[in-house]
Amino acid sequence: MKKRTLTFIATVAVPALLLGVERPSIVLIVGDDIGFSDIGCYGSEIQTPNLDRLGQNGMRFTQFYNMAKCNPTRSSLMTGLYLPRADAKNSIPFSSLMHDAGYYTAMAGKEHFDKWVPAKRFSSAEAFEDSFAFYACVSFFVPPTGEYEYPFKLNGKVVPADEIHAQKKPLYKTDIITDYALGFLDKAKAQDRPFFLYLPYHSAHYPLQARPKDIAKYRGSYKKGWDVIRQERQARQKELGIIDEEVKLSPPSNNKNKGGGGDYQPWDSLSAKEQDALDLEMAVFAGMIDCMDQNVGRVLDKLEAMNALDNTLVLFFSDNGSCPYNRNKTKKVSPGGADSYRSLSAQWANVGNTPFRYFKQYGHEGGARTHFIAHWPEAIQSGINPTLAHVVDLYPTFLELAGAEYPLTWEGGSTPKLDGSSLVSVLKGGVRKPPDIMISGYTDKQRMVRFGDWKIVKLLGGQWELYNIKQDPTELNNLVSAMPEKVSSLVALYEEWKNK
Repeated sequence: MKKRTLTFIATVAVPALLLGVERPSIVLIVGDDIGFSDIGCYGSEIQTPNLDRLGQNGMRFTQFYNMAKCNPTRSSLMTGLYLPRADAKNSIPFSSLMHDAGYYTAMAGKEHFDKWVPAKRFSSAEAFEDSFAFYACVSFFVPPTGEYEYPFKLNGKVVPADEIHAQKKPLYKTDIITDYALGFLDKAKAQDRPFFLYLPYHSAHYPLQARPKDIAKYRGSYKKGWDVIRQERQARQKELGIIDEEVKLSPPSNNKNKGGGGDYQPWDSLSAKEQDALDLEMAVFAGMIDCMDQNVGRVLDKLEAMNALDNTLVLFFSDNGSCPYNRNKTKKVSPGGADSYRSLSAQWANVGNTPFRYFKQYGHEGGARTHFIAHWPEAIQSGINPTLAHVVDLYPTFLELAGAEYPLTWEGGSTPKLDGSSLVSVLKGGVRKPPDIMISGYTDKQRMVRFGDWKIVKLLGGQWELYNIKQDPTELNNLVSAMPEKVSSLVALYEEWKNK
């Protein structure tokens, strides 16, 4: 990590070390291509007892948004900005400010920023004191070539597969990431300062690969089909209070974006052979999420052993909705093993995004709304929270908790104004001023813009659609024809924001 000169200290202050109050450590866990309903405490049948424990003893948000795709979400997280923005080139990783405020910072997992942010400044080796990271989408098991396509790097230096320190063999990415994360926590324990651990898992992005025992746990569970599973998830969401009783289930969506993924077919119209293959596909996907949850449990166990859990804010969300793309490179090889490269069918992805419409990359709720869990025993009371919030809000939240201020300049350049606002008051049981504008969707072709209860959204570059999300969260009633003046006024507000 780059060492900065003391001139920066003038722009970052720790206000009397929060007036003597011990600052919390923070663990930020991010899932990959995991839909709104894919974890237990948001309605899933997939067994996620550790995430459920966090959710049931913490705060579960029901209106939390990402940028609907992995790289812009991760970039917005690290910059605190709705992207793309021209002035993002002058942005600062929040982790750099937390380091300068006295935190030990570490990352283990997926980087994947692409061109959304300055590559060098935001590289894991530059932005964190310690990092064990890989760039983007690759296999979970070491592929037959003997090396990952995008290798892991420890503090910027490539670690060959046969030199990776792992507790389990064969190597499996989710376990490896956690192994190194636990090592960083050991390092944090030895230091007399709070820590920030960023843990962006690759699960459950394609390719569909999982350990045999995790697949076997779910084999046969999905032969009832996507129609029934989706209805069951919606019913559980209502029982849990995640959605209101009157919320209607959206009809099955077909992927109109890149990659196809297959159009909707009623489950009962499929042959027994087709159903069996699709059951296996979903069992692998479930096994991947189950394994991730097991590893979340390892992290929680470590925090408890360190006597750190009570004053550690543990957060979990996913980078976008479930993914419908057809990425089946090995169509004749069943999903699961190291020799396979398969992806999830669009209709299983539709189940993941229950009760919402559409998928990853879309600005509709299925692509842009995610589960979000916040667990902090010393400060948070358990409950379900409908506060409208976004991944850009985490940057100012972290700065407030760290007692750090956002500088006006950085390394000779003016910094962009943050788009988010802190959630600390919400986490502590209060409220905050609602955002004036909230943005999601991958590029302007799939842009979503929320103004309070109102939302405008585009489908693949088409005309704006208009929804009242409070009254119609599953976007069944497009009001664009009935309220053209409302659409025009909201579009004008969005254009004004873009031109600032």
